[in-house]
Amino acid sequence: MAYNLKEIVAEKPSRFTSGHRMCAGCGAPVVTRMILRALKKDDFAVVSNATGCMEVASFIYPYTAWTDSYIHTAFENAASTLSGVETAYKVFKKKGKIPEDTEIKFIAFGGDGGTYDIGLQSLSGAMERGHDMVYVCYDNGAYMNTGIQRSSATPKFADTTTTPAGEVIPGKMQSRKDLTEILAAHHIPYAAQSIATANFKDLYEKSEKAIYTKGPCFLNVLAPCPRGWGYNTEDLMVINKLAVDTCYWPLYEVIDGKYVINYKPAKKLPVEEFLRPQKRFHHMFKAGNEWMIEEFQKEVDARWEALLKLEEMSNK
Repeated sequence: MAYNLKEIVAEKPSRFTSGHRMCAGCGAPVVTRMILRALKKDDFAVVSNATGCMEVASFIYPYTAWTDSYIHTAFENAASTLSGVETAYKVFKKKGKIPEDTEIKFIAFGGDGGTYDIGLQSLSGAMERGHDMVYVCYDNGAYMNTGIQRSSATPKFADTTTTPAGEVIPGKMQSRKDLTEILAAHHIPYAAQSIATANFKDLYEKSEKAIYTKGPCFLNVLAPCPRGWGYNTEDLMVINKLAVDTCYWPLYEVIDGKYVINYKPAKKLPVEEFLRPQKRFHHMFKAGNEWMIEEFQKEVDARWEALLKLEEMSNK
């Protein structure tokens, strides 16, 4: 389907308004605004938001940046809270308390701390039970709200406050968890990976698919953090584009088990192009640390090749 994003932005009011207190150059509010724009004009939404950067900066009582119904939850239960609301909605419709033609969509937002780690159990449960909802992870690769501690979404060798790069350790020692694959393994109708900027069309189309696909759906969206990653605030678009062009963050979707890669770089860039502008990886470019970049590149290449094979196998 062809989209004119300029028309979409002009015609649809923003459901995530200006005036929030997210940092300049942060990818999370960009992600949220575009995903909510995928809702049809007359449809209502209930948003469940896990504790994190997005919650503390967008819902400071009595002020809010959210125009739809909004529930602030704890780190661990954004998905279970929303699954309960979705179930109540079905009951109210059955009892005639909500008109049959009323369309309400249920969307949860959580950072990687509240999704990859603390909230994984409730997310897995909601997906397995088959609730008609969308869970969105805005992945900034660490616990940014509480001081830039490592999470299981943090890439290997990244310098964080709990994995400080120095003489003892060269940053985080473990590989990044592949949450999109874990969710796809739940056999849900739709799971996808997208990005905050550099490809708004991709994010909009996947958001619309997720919201209007019946059943549990999952979106994992890379949302860079200037404080935790250490890039210039004006370089958000550049960082995102490099993440995609190096295949560090592939754009793909899994539709009823079928893999579709949405973007294959004509010329795949070396991953050091993505690492170099970020302060959290500066130590990798010091003399004697070349092995870290080589190891990082091998992992990116292996994951990309595995994804290509999954696409090939699912299309046979």
